[in-house]
Amino acid sequence: MPTPKYSRILLKLGGEALAKPGGTGIDPDEAAFLAERVKAVKDHGVQIALVIGGGNLWRGRDGIERGMEQATADHMGMIATVMNALALQDALERAGVVTRVQTAIEMRAIAEPYIRRRAVRHLEKGRVVIFAGGTGNPYFTTDTAGALRAMEIDADVMVKATKVDGVYDADPKTNPNATKFEHLTYIDALNKRLKALDSTAVTLCMENDMPIIVLNLWEPDSLRQAVFGEPVGTIISR
Repeated sequence: MPTPKYSRILLKLGGEALAKPGGTGIDPDEAAFLAERVKAVKDHGVQIALVIGGGNLWRGRDGIERGMEQATADHMGMIATVMNALALQDALERAGVVTRVQTAIEMRAIAEPYIRRRAVRHLEKGRVVIFAGGTGNPYFTTDTAGALRAMEIDADVMVKATKVDGVYDADPKTNPNATKFEHLTYIDALNKRLKALDSTAVTLCMENDMPIIVLNLWEPDSLRQAVFGEPVGTIISR
């Protein structure tokens, strides 16, 4: 039986992954789908931590555009990620995967506070850990939170799950001539100002030599291909 290339991964999900296509809110069927994707890879012995966004419930820029203070809008977004994390935890545990939610904003009645050493211990015991609450600070995206947590838990790779099969030089949904990149250096990703990943997250990964794989989680077997080192999506590295 082949051995996975990566033994511990950080999977970054957008909040929209929990909503029906084009919709908002949390759809239990979408949560169950994500849980099965995660379980299929965990069953190969891969340790998995997740960071999830909150865009399906709240987009801070909508409030900011109407005069809301950014710190307030961002804190609301962080709370939205906790709701998403709890929904995904429920779906994973119904699929038989023991899961812990840790949040950067303390909510002890419903989730553990984020403690790095405890998170690593959960992973070593075979539990999936979902990191919610972003970094706990405004002005940072959940992409950056994903990069930060990947470094802190000593992950082998950060996987950015999207509904596009990699990084393109233009939006492939609107431009049929868009070209997909199989590989990008961190500098290329920054210089081209590609929207697949936040520039702060890319910079953090570059400074700590953390490879990033951008893939379509909704393509069958894509996550398994990634953890086994098979060509899939776009890899951003040195």
